Formats: sequence, C-alpha cells, structure tokens
Amino acid sequence: MDTLYDLIVIGGGVNGAGIARDAAGRGGKVLLLEARDLASGTSSASTKLVHGGLRYLEYREFALVREALQERETLWRIAPHLVRPMRFVLPHTPGLRPRWMLRAGLWLYDHLGGRRQWEGARAIRLARHPAGAALDPALSRGFEYSDGWVDDARLVVLNAMDAAERGADVRTRTPVTAARREGDIWAVETAAGTFRGRALVNAGGPGADDVARLTGRPPRYGIRRVRGSHIVTRKLFDHPFAYIFQLPDTRICFAIPYERDFTLIGTTDRDHTGSLVDVAAAQDEVAYLCAAVSRYFRRPVTDADVVWTYAGVRALVDDGSGRPEAATRGYRVPLSDPEEGAPLLGVYGGKITSYRHLSEAAVDRLAGRLPQLSGKPWTAHASLPGGDFPADAQDDLIETLQADYAFLDDAQATRIARAYGTRAACWLGQARGYDDLGRNFGAGLSEAEVDYLRQQEWARTADDVLWRRSKLGLHMTAAEQAALAAFMRA
Repeated sequence: MDTLYDLIVIGGGVNGAGIARDAAGRGGKVLLLEARDLASGTSSASTKLVHGGLRYLEYREFALVREALQERETLWRIAPHLVRPMRFVLPHTPGLRPRWMLRAGLWLYDHLGGRRQWEGARAIRLARHPAGAALDPALSRGFEYSDGWVDDARLVVLNAMDAAERGADVRTRTPVTAARREGDIWAVETAAGTFRGRALVNAGGPGADDVARLTGRPPRYGIRRVRGSHIVTRKLFDHPFAYIFQLPDTRICFAIPYERDFTLIGTTDRDHTGSLVDVAAAQDEVAYLCAAVSRYFRRPVTDADVVWTYAGVRALVDDGSGRPEAATRGYRVPLSDPEEGAPLLGVYGGKITSYRHLSEAAVDRLAGRLPQLSGKPWTAHASLPGGDFPADAQDDLIETLQADYAFLDDAQATRIARAYGTRAACWLGQARGYDDLGRNFGAGLSEAEVDYLRQQEWARTADDVLWRRSKLGLHMTAAEQAALAAFMRA
C-alpha cells in the first residue's frame, strides 16, 4: 500500500480508539486496525460505570482514584448523551466494614478528585429512603453517593467516529498477522495488504502480549487476564438508584437500573486462561452473583430471574497481587528506545474511566518522537459526536427530540437521545412517522437506524447492532433478531 501513516494503532477497544482520536486531532495520519468489531471485547463487557473505584481506596490506589474521579466529570462534559450521574446506595452491614470506615472512605472519595458538579455523599436511613423498600428490612442504615453511568460500547464507537472525521482510517475486521520494523518504518501485515507507519501502538487489551509477540518484541509488562462476569435480570426495583453491596469475601457487587426494564448485576474477578473470543460467564459465577445480591434484597434472586449474561476479560498489569480483585487498575504506556528504530508504544492495563487520560499520555509520549503530532492536548474539552450540548441538559434534548418527532414515545425518545445526542436527526431526517423510517425490526429499531449504523458506525452484523451499538437484543424476540440478521447478511 502506498500510504505512509504516522501512526498505526492495533486494537479497536476504548484505548485504541481514544489514542487514534487524540493523534488524529493533533495532525497525525492515523490507521486504526481492529480484528473484529469495535468494542467487541472488554470494552463492551464492563459494568457500564465511569467511577473513581471506591474499593480501590482500600488498596491505597489514591493516584488512580483521583485521576478517575477527575475524568468522571470530563467524560460527562464531552459525552453528556452517553454519560450521566447516578446515585448509589451503600447499605451498612453489621459485621463487615464499620460505619465510621464507610463514612471516612466516602468523605475521601468526595474530596480526592476535586468534585465540582456531582452531589456529595450523605448518610441515610433506609426505612425513609426510596431504595430501602427493596431491601431486607433488617438493614437500617447506609450511605448515598454519586458515580456515573456510561454506554461503554458506544463510547468506543464515537471515539472512532471522531477519529475518522479528523482524517483517521478506521478498519474493522482486519486482523494483523505480523508486524516488523523496516528501518524507521513499521510494516504491518493483514489479509487486506501490508500497511506502513512511522510508529506502532499495541492497544490489544487482554491480547496485548499476543500483539507484542507479532512484533517480535517481548511484552514490556506481564498481563494478568481477569474475567469479569455480569448477569441481567428483569428489574428488581422501581426507582433510579443503584446499589453497591459489601460481600463477606471483602468484594463488592453492583445492582444497577438497566435498559428501562432490567437490572444489571456484577461483577466477578477470576483469573482467565481460556480463549479471548466468545468469553462467557461460568455457571458458578452466575450463582455467585445471584447469592451476592440475595443477601440484601427482600426477594431472593435465582437463575430463573436471569435473562442474559455477559463476560469480558480485563487486561491488568501483573503486579504480583494474590487475589484478582487486588490487582492494580493502573496502566503503563511504555515507549521503545530510539536506538531500536521505529517507535513502538504499548498499552498495558487501564480502566474505561481513565481511557481519555491514558490516550493523552500515550500521544504525548509519541509526540516527542513524531514531529507530525504537532498539536497540543485537546480532548478534554472537545465533544464526542452528538455530545455538543450542556452536560446537565439531557432532559431538554429528549424534549426537543419529541417536539421534532412527535411519533416518538417517551421510551424511544430517551433511548435515541442517549445513544445519538444531537446527531439523532442524521437518520431520523424529515420523518413524520415510523413508516417514514422504513422497515420496523422490533423494539423501535428501524431500517433507517440500521442503515445509519452500517454507513457511519461500522456495524456489519446483527450482533454489532443489537449488543454493541445498542442493547435492543434484550427487547426483541428471537424471531425479530433472526430477521435482522438475515436483512444484514443480504
């Protein structure tokens, strides 16, 4: 291929897409290569939170928590359609962490990151709180605090979209088979041909060590692959609060309002040694999560309540921690030495909340070796596609959408606004009714929306649409899903 890229990024998860976006915005000619779909691995299998990580305070990860708390508000500012504040209820359980410890931890959590717009923590009596009705009556006291919700897979897609709109070449379903230095240039081999770039970024996530071996260079850091599994049930409570529960094994578990009709419960921490393709929750993990929340809810949660499960493998820097949950969520972005030739930057570890800051740090390091990356850091104040409206105006956006498209009911307007923000009109167009949007596949998914996802967001299969670009698979019958799959194959 004749094009010489300044930067080739391997890996279309949140870190790879974030780095591609940052570098493209600084003037670099960028190629992003993803073996499958964007966010097809870890980045679509999170607990859907932008948070500091309250439990990491116990492991004295103060710098990590501070950075994540600061990023929490930054992400809300640049992607207010995807990110929103959520209040969490933490019941106090006699025999576990004492109330004074919880109070002190939440005070530190409120102040460590320089909280500006998010409501602070407070003590509550559960009998008087809306979240108390679903809980075991024996639980009397607790705390309420703020963290954030995010549509994780769409966050990845919109970073890739913004990168493409700034000139990046984004190629999905393009696995890399080899990469080698040819003097000051990297030659990266794929089935689509050989691409050349001045620098290479290994953003392979849990497969970063596999990518490193393709380059002929040993990984700079060991990767600990830790599987996090989640279950989704029919909704267990009817209020907007999420729960964070302490467990006797010192871990914590979340129960979060999800997709209007469901509750998301997670996560586990288990070392993963199998394939990174089609990662699934083990049955004993499902049982563990059911038992974990059943300790707190009035009504026990059983396997019969579970409508969907998913799992992802986190790529953690192997710091020698004995237990998976104790392993650091920090990250490293090592850059090869100049005498080795063309630059190679590795991305090891990290968490979705810190992706933007990690990306900025990675491109800062590369800029010292690539004069083509002449721009200054910029991503903290530039909206992601569809996010160009005030962070606290999501309700106004929903109202405007319904005013412009009166045929949308409350649920549909909310879903569309939260997915597309100000870009919803790009596929709603001049429609005055559902019939104007073409075929209806079910759950409000129209042919116009599917066409937009294919043309603008790299969606190729029904799974891309139903489980990553949206979670409409939860709302559709098997027959409806099969019809969409047949349509997309055709």
